[in-house]
Amino acid sequence: MILGLTLHKDTDRCLQEQLRSALLDAIHSGSLPDNEALPSCRKLSKQLGVSRNTVAIVYETLADDGYIISRPRSGYYLHPNYHFDHSSGKASHRPPQSSSCQNRTRHHVNANTTDYAPLWNARLKQRPSHFEGVLKPSNWHAYPYSFIYGQLDPQQFPLSQWRGITRRLLGATREKSWLNDCIDQDDPLLIEQLRQRVLPRRGIFAREDEILITLGSQNALFLLSQLLLDSHSHVGMENPGYKEAANIFQHCGAQLVFHDVDREGMVIDQLSSRCDYLYVTPSHQVPTGVRMTLARRRALEAQVMRHDQVILEDDYDAELHGDKQALPAMKAGSAGHRVIYFSSLSKAFAPGLRLGYVVADAELINEMRALRRLMYRHPPANIQHQVAQFIAQGYYEKYLRTHIDDTDRRRDILREALQRHIPDLACCSHSRASAFWMSATPDIDTQRLAWQAAQQGVLIEPGFQHFFDAAPPRHFLRLGFQAIAQRQIVPGITTLAKVLAR
Repeated sequence: MILGLTLHKDTDRCLQEQLRSALLDAIHSGSLPDNEALPSCRKLSKQLGVSRNTVAIVYETLADDGYIISRPRSGYYLHPNYHFDHSSGKASHRPPQSSSCQNRTRHHVNANTTDYAPLWNARLKQRPSHFEGVLKPSNWHAYPYSFIYGQLDPQQFPLSQWRGITRRLLGATREKSWLNDCIDQDDPLLIEQLRQRVLPRRGIFAREDEILITLGSQNALFLLSQLLLDSHSHVGMENPGYKEAANIFQHCGAQLVFHDVDREGMVIDQLSSRCDYLYVTPSHQVPTGVRMTLARRRALEAQVMRHDQVILEDDYDAELHGDKQALPAMKAGSAGHRVIYFSSLSKAFAPGLRLGYVVADAELINEMRALRRLMYRHPPANIQHQVAQFIAQGYYEKYLRTHIDDTDRRRDILREALQRHIPDLACCSHSRASAFWMSATPDIDTQRLAWQAAQQGVLIEPGFQHFFDAAPPRHFLRLGFQAIAQRQIVPGITTLAKVLAR
């Protein structure tokens, strides 16, 4: 038998892993004959150009796991549980059964009936796919010059320290409480680390029952919206602003009241008094990066106390900027009990971890915990405990220092490259945000520019997606600089300059 398998020696996956995956794909797709021996270790190793040891180890592990069986002096064969059912076109995947199970009554489908798919369009009560998000290509890492926001250069991840934490977590002598379902509770160590080491840096001092761990800050927004919003609710939003927050609020039926953003942050106007909630990103406004001034914060605090309102404070990049001039969180201010604070642990660390947290009054946290239990009980306990240990061992603080230094270098490199090669692009914010909000000349449509730049390997983010106007301005763009390799920033900007020149 000749197997149509291909292995690649220039990938991150080892040959054993590739061979096992390829054989499992063949098993599940029915590509292996039921009663014919698999190629011998010698023959398959010669066909694939790998060692016999590699093939032998993979065969043995597949046999241990019940996918194939070994017959003495004959070789390896497909396990009967995975014989292909040619009448249905599917592998059987049936587990071993007792005679009592085999004798149970079977249900048959009438051969004369036609099985139509349900009309999902008529059944769906909600259509979240109709909400538009900020579009980013999923293969952003394949572009040499990726100036997108919200991703990190994987080379910056502290892999050795994370691996050390993982190894100790899996050690034979360690208690493995993270294997258990925690019902609705969070990792106690992670809560303690947030209380002692993370939140105080933002001026927040909270009790244990005032903190809830979420699957990122966006999940916190969804939980809060489910509890607090309905069709009678009015939510103040920054414009331009965070599109997914608006989508979540509208999904719950809330009415949005848009507020302009100037150099001091969200503008408080006569419409503000109509709001039940005001969603703000005061540390670095999304997407402009503007930092809300102290005067504007005090005006907002006075506003919410005067009109019995609540602030939703999204401090999404609190750990990223290392700005010594940064103001404390609004949660730490005079209207603290009227502020629901949420942030992300993974934004600076690893976006794929999807770990965030909420700080609010215990009564609200209790209801959020109950709702979270209905949805997914709690975020993965092992990830919570790994991050808790990472903070407790001092690795997180050390990583943040290097990350902030790296971010500052990247920001300076990008600013200098823009000033040198594209001086016509005006930077609209001069804070230490982790992206540049830029304005081109009014005759430039940055959506068209983004399409043309992508053909040259440059990814940029057109700014119109962040506006809520019926006819949004077309000449803004956002340039992130943390996903791109540092050495690629200048070549990327010179390439973008050539596209602009054309």
